[in-house]
Amino acid sequence: MSSIIPSPEQMTSLLGASLYEVWAQLCMRIDEQYDMDHLWGPGGKAWTYEYKYRRGGKTLCALYAREHCMGFMVILGKEERLKFEHDREHYAEEVQRIYEGSRTYHDGKWMMFELTDMSLFDDFMRLLRIKRKPNRS
Repeated sequence: MSSIIPSPEQMTSLLGASLYEVWAQLCMRIDEQYDMDHLWGPGGKAWTYEYKYRRGGKTLCALYAREHCMGFMVILGKEERLKFEHDREHYAEEVQRIYEGSRTYHDGKWMMFELTDMSLFDDFMRLLRIKRKPNRS
């Protein structure tokens, strides 16, 4: 599995410098609040890499990378969707639109965001808090 871990240089080459900075900043924000296991994997058909934040067998979120494109995925289960829907007007329009357009599977609503900048980071951190309380202060 370790052979799949890309170097910062490989990630910069794949994403481009500005998008790699977005990736690095998002990882830093998550790492500041959550002590999680980090799992690199192949990104399936659509992505080159998957980078999951997991703890105790539960995934908090995942980042995805392919050429000049970065994704951020959060899966909200039934209770988590109710919390989001209760507070949805406090989220950016784009977050609400992605929520509405996301497919719901047996394990939850799979919200995938394709990022170009850091503008939705505060909303992402709020989505993560719905899933799990931060375990770092």
